[in-house]
Amino acid sequence: MKFNTPTSTVLYSIEETIKAYRRLCQKNISSVIPDITVDQALILIMISQSDKTQSEIADLVFKDYASMTRIISLMTSKDYLHKTIDNADKRKSKLTITEKGREVLKKLKPMIRKNRETALANISDQELQQLFETLQKITQNCQLNK
Repeated sequence: MKFNTPTSTVLYSIEETIKAYRRLCQKNISSVIPDITVDQALILIMISQSDKTQSEIADLVFKDYASMTRIISLMTSKDYLHKTIDNADKRKSKLTITEKGREVLKKLKPMIRKNRETALANISDQELQQLFETLQKITQNCQLNK
C-alpha cells in the first residue's frame, strides 16, 4: 500500500479515530457530569476495578507520572477520590473512590455503553476481532524496537 502524505497512513487514521472517539465521549460525558474529563472518568473506572498504585494506573491510562499527580490532585479537590499515604512506605499512596465518585461512575455507566455502541455500530464481531489482532501486532512491532 503506497501513501502519498502522512495523513493518508493507517497510523494517522488510528490517531484520528482515537481523537474522534475521545471528542464523542467528552461531549456525552459532559452532558451528564459537566466537570469531569474523559481521563478522570477512565481513572475512576480503573480504580474501581482494581487495587493498583498511582503509577500503575498512570501506565494503564497512558499518562506520565506528573500528569497523573495533577489529575489525582484535581479529582481529590472535586471529592471524587480520597488519597491516603501508606504508613509503612511514605512514597506510596492509596486511592479510594468517594461516595461522590461512586455516584459519578453510576451515572456514567449508561453513557459509556452508549459511546461504545455508537463507535462500534455497523462493525461485525469478526471485523472487531481482526482489528484488535492487527492493532496488537502494531503495538508489538513498536515495543520490539524501543
